[in-house]
Amino acid sequence: MSVRTCPVWIARVCACACWAFVLRPALAQTPAERRAAVHSQIPADEGLDRTLAKVVKIFGSGGMGGLEGYGSGFLVSSSGHVVTVWSHLIDSGEVSVVLNDGRRFVAKFLKGDTSRDLAVLKIESPDGDLPFFDLRESAESSPGTRVLAYSNMFKVATGDEPVSVVHGVISVRTRLSGRRGAYRASYEGPVCVVDSVTNNPGAAGGALTTVDGRLVGMLGRELLNSESNTWVNYAVPISQLRGTIEDIIAGRALPPSKPADAGQPRFASLDFGLVLVPDVVYRTPAYVEAVVPGSPSAKAGIRAEDLIVFVNDELVQSNRALKTILGRQDPGELIHVVVRRKDQLMPLELRVPDRAGKQER
Repeated sequence: MSVRTCPVWIARVCACACWAFVLRPALAQTPAERRAAVHSQIPADEGLDRTLAKVVKIFGSGGMGGLEGYGSGFLVSSSGHVVTVWSHLIDSGEVSVVLNDGRRFVAKFLKGDTSRDLAVLKIESPDGDLPFFDLRESAESSPGTRVLAYSNMFKVATGDEPVSVVHGVISVRTRLSGRRGAYRASYEGPVCVVDSVTNNPGAAGGALTTVDGRLVGMLGRELLNSESNTWVNYAVPISQLRGTIEDIIAGRALPPSKPADAGQPRFASLDFGLVLVPDVVYRTPAYVEAVVPGSPSAKAGIRAEDLIVFVNDELVQSNRALKTILGRQDPGELIHVVVRRKDQLMPLELRVPDRAGKQER
């Protein structure tokens, strides 16, 4: 009987038999053996176990209105300071933190910063020698960097079970424009967008690291992209949080927080000498129609028909987005711009004007 004339039911039986043969050894393993098998696939020098010891499980208020009663966090001091996302978990005033080895502590909420979606907790460990991420040794990762996301997504760990680890690559660094339902996200600053599904229920507050265990950022909450209406997987770079975390741990007063894009824009695109194509649709690409001679853009080497792709590693998604990005720059600052010219990507340096002419087309 040829393969082409083989009855469908025989093919299905053969397929099931093959899968059973492949899966049988795995199904016979104990949970500890399966974890060891997974760990054996990752080089020892990537420090997976050392990093797992710095990530914690957080349990607090929840269970109503679709709000989970669990989350993630990570240690940033040997004395028990825990960083996590600002969420409903801390509203009850009594939060449980479970370490990687299964020890459980009642955590005290120290302080938070809602504009950065950040909260800092404190646990009292008897030994006072906990493994932690040193904020001074964190990594600034660029697009293309391989990363690992550590979190207690879907509440897979409640005691000494390890949290989940997801492998991915940083796709782009951009500014967050997200929402949850009808509400905009409180944080609208720079984020690292990851190409794998990292932001699941319970993952917010987890750690994003390089494969060798250096801290890159804090996993954010589940959000939809405001422009594309798609789920976004991202982490807030630790460089955006480090100063606030250190101030909270030291007991210093935090400066008044403002939304990332508060106030009127400082500059218009024409202040840079850029004449953009007409904004005829909601997401008109950021094509340059003309460049004013002698302007900052002309000095930077930007030409007509260039497509502006990045500004300071921030993805430019549209004509409108470019105007917003340029509008919040600081006077006299040197910014990095990447343009697409024909089939080439060209990095350029653009000087922000010392003052705005407040012109716009």
